[in-house]
Amino acid sequence: CPAGTFKASRGAGVCALCPSNSRSTAEASPVCTCRNGYYRAYFDLPAAACTSVPSGPRNVISIVNETSIILEWHPPRETGGRDDVTYNIVCKKCRSDRRACSRCDDNVDFVPRQLGLTETRVFISNLWAHTPYTFEIQAVNGVSNKSPFPPQHVSVNITTNQAAPSTVPIMHQVSATMRSITLSWPQPEQPNGIILDYEIRYYEKVSRICTPDVSSTVGSRPAADHNEYNSSMARSQTNTARIEGLRPGMVYVVQVRARTVAGYGKYSGKMCFQTLTDDDYKSELREQLPLIAGSAAAGVVFIVSLVAISIVCSRKRAYSKEAVYSDKLQHYSTGRGSPGMKIYIDPFTYEDPNEAVREFAKEIDVSFVKIEEVIGAGEFGEVYKGRLKLPGKREIYVAIKTLKAGYSEKQRRDFLSEASIMGQFDHPNIIRLEGVVTKSRPVMIITEFMENGALDSFLRQNDGQFTVIQLVGMLRGIAAGMKYLAEMNYVHRDLAARNILVNSNLVCKVSDFGLSRYLQDDTSDPTYTSSLGGKIPVRWTAPEAIAYRKFTSASDVWSYGIVMWEVMSFGERPYWDMSNQDVINAIEQDYRLPPPMDCPAALHQLMLDCWQKDRNTRPRFTEIVNTLDKMIRNPASLKTVATITAVPSQPLLDRSIPDFTAFTSVDDWLSAVKMSQYRDSFLTAGFTSLQLVAQMTSEDLLRIGVTLAGHQKKILNSVQSMRVQMSQSPTSMA
Repeated sequence: CPAGTFKASRGAGVCALCPSNSRSTAEASPVCTCRNGYYRAYFDLPAAACTSVPSGPRNVISIVNETSIILEWHPPRETGGRDDVTYNIVCKKCRSDRRACSRCDDNVDFVPRQLGLTETRVFISNLWAHTPYTFEIQAVNGVSNKSPFPPQHVSVNITTNQAAPSTVPIMHQVSATMRSITLSWPQPEQPNGIILDYEIRYYEKVSRICTPDVSSTVGSRPAADHNEYNSSMARSQTNTARIEGLRPGMVYVVQVRARTVAGYGKYSGKMCFQTLTDDDYKSELREQLPLIAGSAAAGVVFIVSLVAISIVCSRKRAYSKEAVYSDKLQHYSTGRGSPGMKIYIDPFTYEDPNEAVREFAKEIDVSFVKIEEVIGAGEFGEVYKGRLKLPGKREIYVAIKTLKAGYSEKQRRDFLSEASIMGQFDHPNIIRLEGVVTKSRPVMIITEFMENGALDSFLRQNDGQFTVIQLVGMLRGIAAGMKYLAEMNYVHRDLAARNILVNSNLVCKVSDFGLSRYLQDDTSDPTYTSSLGGKIPVRWTAPEAIAYRKFTSASDVWSYGIVMWEVMSFGERPYWDMSNQDVINAIEQDYRLPPPMDCPAALHQLMLDCWQKDRNTRPRFTEIVNTLDKMIRNPASLKTVATITAVPSQPLLDRSIPDFTAFTSVDDWLSAVKMSQYRDSFLTAGFTSLQLVAQMTSEDLLRIGVTLAGHQKKILNSVQSMRVQMSQSPTSMA
């Protein structure tokens, strides 16, 4: 066979021309080789034409429903000459700024499947709430694995919505009596926020087909022949509950569901549990009598031994040099808090600060830590994102604060004192300390990682994208953390000197017990030194703390009120561009920040309560948490929007309504209301003057691409104010 032809096997037969996209350059070729960019699949015959990879899918459409998404797309324009095109879905979970993404968890579900899709549609569920995702839809065919290049794909970015918690997977029976059952259950795998409480539904079973083993800890699944109409309800703040008022020897069907600010999740599967009969109770009591008697005897011996040991120890302590140190340890069981509540111990009271680090922070071997990327700079050095893999535990993302080289002993002591402080706290709304690395360089403090970063910048990036209930839920989390700190007697620094971070589930946590970011951000007047010395972030600090350095839980409440205002204004700067001295003077004259736009009246009233001049009249954090809980349980109380009262003595703080006579262009106006991202949309749509803007409607906003409800409200409120000012001064904006 000459060049340009081939013959697949010896024997009779003629030479065939090379099929499409292939060639033979030598005589007697048994197969024609494919041209560059063309391939044969492993199962293609030598006589088959060479084919190429497909182009990417087209016209992808995404439909988001809470934590689920439907993706649909059109087939690629070019199939590569083959009819075996299939699709793969690559799922990536991203940070809020989308600068860093990682592969999705294994529990994300794809229907009908993730790889090898033959249809142009997929349903994806079990995603995280309030989380940015990127999905790549790859088009592949029989020769894609021959290509050295990755498959052609189309990407779509989505952010999941608010969602209720997932289902509680199972319930366990802790104990039972003749008239009660005590149950427990694990938290939902996807809480999608802070679990506020659980609702338990139960009813007596009509038939006794489902008869669980009372000695078993897990309920059995009931049959379907029961009556649910007479069910009763109970609520629990924790994942345990004691259901009382039951009848002896009866089977009860029980379900439970969790609630967050997004509402209730679905009820768990139905489980059967049984109360004890009279005979069961007597039998169990007889079995437990020897144990009860033995435990009582052992308890008496233990108490006598404990008293003797206490007497010996107290005598030794009287003559010991460590008396101060021992007194500190007594704080754990005494104090003004709840019985058994820990009381905060200032690490600087230790003669050897390293002793505080050893007591309150766990030493971590540096080999368990993997640093990945720089995410910021702290007071003492770089802050990194990394991973921590402790033996026997799953790998987790962590934030790693480092101590820069060339540090002094004082800097090292101050740096590690932060770990000594954080290590004393254990609360879901306080950043968790994982441990420290002090036996190698650099010295590190390792804490849990909050992927959405600082709350104020997160709110500015997502201006208008959260509902009032979501914002109240975030405020409730901050207040719960502050309540815990107040109960621990932690008033070493006020709230203004603590950062607030937020994770992908919109859970807010108090963090960073070093100098405040606010001191660094205040470029007009970076610091204010009080008459008693010391730098103070004025905008967030109570008057008595500025004047007299009087930091208490009450001054924390004042600062919390400012944080409330920041949250409800989506990260706007308190007191705008006023200087620190102007702020001090304004507060002294009883000026207070007006309500942010669309802020419920109840929330602004709570802010004003926090800003009472007399610190003794400010609410405590316990009251603040209870007030926010009531708002969450009764969303109707948040429907009344606060109005800005026209008080002649308050023009200095009334910055929420700009003076439109000062604007010369649409660009200036959009900048003033912080909506500059829509500048091109306004100008392209023909809204080139303020007179035209003043005539805009909600339909106009939708037409030019303003789809976020929060942004629509902000712009329309500003347009309404513009109309009022124009009617009052018709020639001023000509």
